[in-house]
Amino acid sequence: MSLVRSGNVFDPLSLDFWSSADPLGVVRPLAEQCPVLTNVRVDWKETPAAHVFKADLPGVKKDAAKVEVEDGNVLVISGERASREEAGEGEAWRLVERGSGGRFRRRFRLPRGARLDKVTAAMEDGVLTVTVPKDEAKKPQVKTVEISA
Repeated sequence: MSLVRSGNVFDPLSLDFWSSADPLGVVRPLAEQCPVLTNVRVDWKETPAAHVFKADLPGVKKDAAKVEVEDGNVLVISGERASREEAGEGEAWRLVERGSGGRFRRRFRLPRGARLDKVTAAMEDGVLTVTVPKDEAKKPQVKTVEISA
């Protein structure tokens, strides 16, 4: 069993890890019932002008996602996925890999210089993009001093 998966660092909250480490299939059903275990993948890119977060939220409606700033410098992305439909009469789920609903929450401590009063968020095609602008970098003031004889 490998602790590194597809170039990602080992994530103990990943249901992929527990399903492969649990030959009896006991952990996954319990983990799916856990209130805040739904994993959300987030990319954080720093540009010269802003910090840009992209969260994959397939199937999550705009109204079910929330972006907040806590404690003055912590960005919180949270929300809830709708539960999957139940199997009907004579039907049975054979494989469920796409998450089955539940709440999610990710927190990111932002560095100094983040403009928390200018945070923007947009949802498009199941991807939530949160942009946190940076303070404009102050250019050093250069003063020429004349050298006397």
